[in-house]
Amino acid sequence: MNWKLAARAAKMNPSVLREILKVTERPGIISLAGGLPSPKTFPIQAFADACAEVLHNDGQAALQYAASEGYAPLRQAVADMLPWNVDPAQVLITTGSQQGLDLVAKVLIDPGSKVLVETPTYLGALQAFGPMEPNPVSVASDDEGVIVEDLVAKAKDGRFVYLLPNFQNPTGRTMTEARRAAVSAAAAAAGLPIVEDNPYGELWFDEAPPLPLTARNPEGCIYLGSFSKVLAPGLRLGFLVAPKAIFPKLLQAKQAVDLHTPIFTQRMVSAVMKDNFLERHVPTIRALYKRQRDAMMAALTREMAGLDVKFNAPKGGMFLWARLPEGIDTVALLPKAVERNVAFVPGAPFYADQGDPRTLRLSFVTASVEEIDTAIAALALTLREELALLGERKLAPEPV
Repeated sequence: MNWKLAARAAKMNPSVLREILKVTERPGIISLAGGLPSPKTFPIQAFADACAEVLHNDGQAALQYAASEGYAPLRQAVADMLPWNVDPAQVLITTGSQQGLDLVAKVLIDPGSKVLVETPTYLGALQAFGPMEPNPVSVASDDEGVIVEDLVAKAKDGRFVYLLPNFQNPTGRTMTEARRAAVSAAAAAAGLPIVEDNPYGELWFDEAPPLPLTARNPEGCIYLGSFSKVLAPGLRLGFLVAPKAIFPKLLQAKQAVDLHTPIFTQRMVSAVMKDNFLERHVPTIRALYKRQRDAMMAALTREMAGLDVKFNAPKGGMFLWARLPEGIDTVALLPKAVERNVAFVPGAPFYADQGDPRTLRLSFVTASVEEIDTAIAALALTLREELALLGERKLAPEPV
C-alpha cells in the first residue's frame, strides 16, 4: 500500500529525550537524564482513598462522558490556587500541560508564523509547535531569562513569546522580579502575547518565586500549569488559563482531539485536593529535591575540580545546567558516559537554532544522594578521559 503522508508529518520528529530514556532502562544505569518526578513523592494512599470515594459517591458520572471544559469543582480549585483573580470559566483542564502546548500551537500558529522562545528552551514545546510549521526565533537570554532589549528587537510580527519563568526546563534558571516586570511591560507595549508555562513553580526550595507574568497582564497571556510535578505524571492532568477572547477556540481545538480529559482522573484529583492537601504534601517534595540538588552541586564541585566546568545553582525545580570545556560535544560524550553507567541529556537539542554542543542537563530528583555521588564521579572520569584524547589529537602531527 502506498501511504502518502501529510506534509506536516515531516515536522513530527522523535523526541530526543524519549530516545535517551530508552537507554536509561538498561540495568545498572544511573539516570540523570529524564525529567521524571521522584516516585517517592507520589501520594499513593491519598489516591487510593480518593478512588474509592469517587466510585462510591458518584461512580456512574465518574465513568461517563463529561464536559470538554473540565470538572467544575476542579476548575474552581485551579482558579482558587492561582495568585491573581481568575474566573474558573477561563480554566480549561487538559490532558497534561503538553496538550496545552499543542492546543496553543493549533490555535495561534500558521505556517511561517514567528514564535519567540528563550535560549535555550523546553524541547517539548519545540516539538509541539513544529507540526504547525512556525518560524521559531531565539531571544538572547542570560541567567535571569530573556534579555528585554533583544525581545523588543524581535517582537515585531511575533505571534507570541513562549516563556518558562520558574526553574526553567532545561536550565533551572528563574526570572527575577525586575526582569518579569520589564518583560511584561515590553511585551504589552509591543502587543506581543505571552504563553507562560509553569509546571515547576511550586517546587521552590528556600523562597517562592515572584508573581507569574500572567498575573501582571492576564488579558495578554495564556498560562499553562500541571499536576504532574506535585501529584503524579501518570495522571496526565494539566490546565490552561486563557483570556475570554481566545478561550472558545482553545476549547474547540481540545474537543477535536479528545472530547475531554478523563473525568474519573479529574474527580479523583479534586477529591485529593480537598482540605488543603497540597499545602501539606508539596513541602515534602521541596525538602527531598533540595537535599538532592545540594548533593549534586557538592559532587560537581568535588569531582569536576580543575576542569573548566560551569554549572548553576537552581533555586527550585528539577534540573541543573552545565557547560563543559571548549571542544567537548556532549552528544558524543553521552555513549561514553553510558558505558560507565551514567546518563544525562545533551543540551544542543533545547535550542531553536544553533545549539551549544558543550551544554548538558542534569536531573537531580530521581537518583538518591549515593547514586548522585557515583554518577557524577563517573561523569567526571568520562570527561577527563575525553579531554585527554582531545589533547592528544591537538598534539598529533599533521599528516604530510
